[in-house]
Amino acid sequence: MADKVLHRDLHRVVGTVMIYRPDRTFLITKRSEKLKVLPGKWTIPGGGLEVDDYVDTPPTNGEGQWYNALDRAIEREIKEETNLTVGKIEYLTNIAFIRPDQKAVLVLSFFAPYVSGEVKLSEEDTDFAWIKVADVEKYDLIDGIGDEIREVDRILVHRSKF
Repeated sequence: MADKVLHRDLHRVVGTVMIYRPDRTFLITKRSEKLKVLPGKWTIPGGGLEVDDYVDTPPTNGEGQWYNALDRAIEREIKEETNLTVGKIEYLTNIAFIRPDQKAVLVLSFFAPYVSGEVKLSEEDTDFAWIKVADVEKYDLIDGIGDEIREVDRILVHRSKF
């Protein structure tokens, strides 16, 4: 597979966010059948980092660097895809894979509490659900999403004990 990867030194950087509510329900969305990558699968909100997420804003420091560009991209994607506002975004894990079009992808996966808004989906998604861990097997989730839901649930349970 490695010999088929285009531009071996470049990765598409994607951020995803497991949005949770105080009752430990998690937002999942169903990808449109029209999408090239994983059509019709259930997933969590997120999307790619774009140069426009930072280049038209003043650099964070004098060296021409932008801190927290991915955070801004994630917040933009959540708003575009779901119309929701979330709280503090925390790191969960990372995943690398090769898309069917041979582009290398690095996904940085986060979790964050729901703060406000009503779910209004973009054209990329066709449905949504707030689910509990026990509901994971009922949905055709992208591989690994169920494990991420279980992991965030464990973290939240652990935190509630202190």
